Amino acid sequence: MKTEVKQKIAFALIMGSITTGIVSFTLIAVNIGFSPAFLKIWLRSWGIGYLVAIPAILFIGPRIQALVNKL
Repeated sequence: MKTEVKQKIAFALIMGSITTGIVSFTLIAVNIGFSPAFLKIWLRSWGIGYLVAIPAILFIGPRIQALVNKL
């Protein structure tokens, strides 16, 4: 596998993890507050968000980059 492809995959995994973690934490905190079930709800939401974000970053990201390059 080429270095560039590995870098894009690594970027998607790291960026997806950080972004979904921050967004899910914030939304759960705002919507339900810090209840006793917070950690369980947050980790579940984070996992689901991560599974959605990674394919989006990998498949949609290059198309957006191409659009930006054209502009």
